[in-house]
Amino acid sequence: MPMQPRRWNPPTPTARAREKHSTPPMPAPRLLELPGAAPEDVVIGPDGRLLTGTDDGAVLAVDPQTGAVEQIAHTGHRPLGLHAESDGSLLICDAGHGLLRLDKPGGVLEELVTEIDGEPLRFPSNVVAAPDGTIYFSASSRRWPLEQWRGDIMEHSGTGRLLRRTTDGQVDILIDGLDFANGVVLAPDGSHLLVAETGAYRITRYWLTGPQAGSCDRLVENLPGFPDNMLLGSDGLIWVSIPSPRNPLLDRLLPLPGLIRRLAWTIPENLQPQPERTVWAMAFDFDGTLVHDLQREPTDYAMVTSVAEHEGAIYLGSLSESAIAVTHLP
Repeated sequence: MPMQPRRWNPPTPTARAREKHSTPPMPAPRLLELPGAAPEDVVIGPDGRLLTGTDDGAVLAVDPQTGAVEQIAHTGHRPLGLHAESDGSLLICDAGHGLLRLDKPGGVLEELVTEIDGEPLRFPSNVVAAPDGTIYFSASSRRWPLEQWRGDIMEHSGTGRLLRRTTDGQVDILIDGLDFANGVVLAPDGSHLLVAETGAYRITRYWLTGPQAGSCDRLVENLPGFPDNMLLGSDGLIWVSIPSPRNPLLDRLLPLPGLIRRLAWTIPENLQPQPERTVWAMAFDFDGTLVHDLQREPTDYAMVTSVAEHEGAIYLGSLSESAIAVTHLP
């Protein structure tokens, strides 16, 4: 049986959520313009190029120095989370087709997972692979498609899942009932997985080995914003994108009965809680200690949904921009 996490009551936002950052601001980014919009996830390929997917279905490889762009695949729908393998293959969470694998740049797309227990795989979000070929991935919602992601956040459906595909193709549900499951990170020693719960402002840990194997707990709770994609940096830290700070109105809505929250989704969009423009990335160690908290004013970039770190360089993706942002540790 899949692990069922404890139900969540929204905590009071910390003072950190309400005040401006006191750490050095994120340095001004350099933008790598793309031929498509909304590079939702950005990862680093084995050849050093940045890999991302845009809302027109393209999967792109981008030279971080020159900005040269090559389309290496087209999924026909909407690529989201990516995982680059050392052999040049690429795992792709596609909102319309499920979990895919591209065998090489410009190569063949293979469908790995399209349904779970006879139900279409809806809204796969982020993915990572272990050295033995086991694949771990998240699905944000069973009720809401990507195009209506805010509906799931407002309803607080708790239908996200953390899943595993074994090397023989079997798919297991590790955790059910997650609040908008999103970024996934595998600990370097393989002892546990981390999954961001965007709708619960937290990072949940699922133990794979040891006396706690098969159980879950929390690495970080009560985050001051919505955690999105996560990636293990070359510095050994867990880099977490924060597309928006917490919304006070949404915090007040979440404890209310589900019917009232669903009714809130039916009001005109301009009256609904809106994401606040920001540029924000955080990094934690595997004890849950905050190491970096990088922010800047959203004058030239906003709504950061992914962050990749490599030797001090930081690459940002966004759900609202048409470029990858390149910056560095201050």
